[in-house]
Amino acid sequence: MGAFTSLGVTALLTASHLAHTELRWIGAAYLIWMGFRMLRDTFRGLPTADADDSPLTAGADSVTGGWRQGTLTNLLNPKMGAFYVAVLPQFIPPGAGHFTMGLLLTTVHIVIGLPWSAVLIGFARVLKGWLRKPRARRLLDRITGTVIGVFGIRLALSN
Repeated sequence: MGAFTSLGVTALLTASHLAHTELRWIGAAYLIWMGFRMLRDTFRGLPTADADDSPLTAGADSVTGGWRQGTLTNLLNPKMGAFYVAVLPQFIPPGAGHFTMGLLLTTVHIVIGLPWSAVLIGFARVLKGWLRKPRARRLLDRITGTVIGVFGIRLALSN
């Protein structure tokens, strides 16, 4: 999203009410679908990921699947673009190239976020035994599905 901001794409989306509204509706629909799917699967009793699956090779629970889902969620979230449009420009010095400096600042944002992600991964590893239980997986999927669905509904109803 920071690269799109550096290119001016998010500024265009912010300036264009129609484009912003369309992106908001698409993002809301995607979040609602993700939440609905998670809830539906837990109540249908569909099997959870096998404990023996490697996180690098498992289907939806793979690194690639998680990366794809996270990227799509961020790209369809107009508030991410609005965040970058509001925050990045104030840190670009006068006379500096907006694209280059925007990418540098986006990289700094990512590098700062990596330790937080590492802490979350560390906690997940500590709780690995509990997290692999089907009952725990259903509980977490129900909570997460509800939260994601509510975020989608809230995004759809927001201005």
